Amino acid sequence: MAFTRVLAQSTVTDLERAVDWYSKLFGRQPDAHPMDGLVEWHLGDSYGVQVWAESDRAGSSSMVLDESDFDGLIVRLDDAGLSHDRPQDVTASRIIALVDPDGNRIVVSGAFAKA
Repeated sequence: MAFTRVLAQSTVTDLERAVDWYSKLFGRQPDAHPMDGLVEWHLGDSYGVQVWAESDRAGSSSMVLDESDFDGLIVRLDDAGLSHDRPQDVTASRIIALVDPDGNRIVVSGAFAKA
């Protein structure tokens, strides 16, 4: 047996508000609406993010995403009006942290800035 796909998930109270916020984060609308209360962004062939409306669990999710164009993402987030922490250098990369409208935490990592 081998796992072949992973979907990180954030639980939210208001799916419409979350779709607006996550669409700004990903720079596009969801790729799929598999069922009522669930949307997905397919970020690669075997991975992605689900946003699920489930009020009882909303705001307790966290995920870490790695971005190939870290500096470009920061510019896009700023242009979209999504607040985030200042980039921080950590052991092997840089990171920023964002919080969605329900309090779910998204950490984005990327390569160090080129000198």
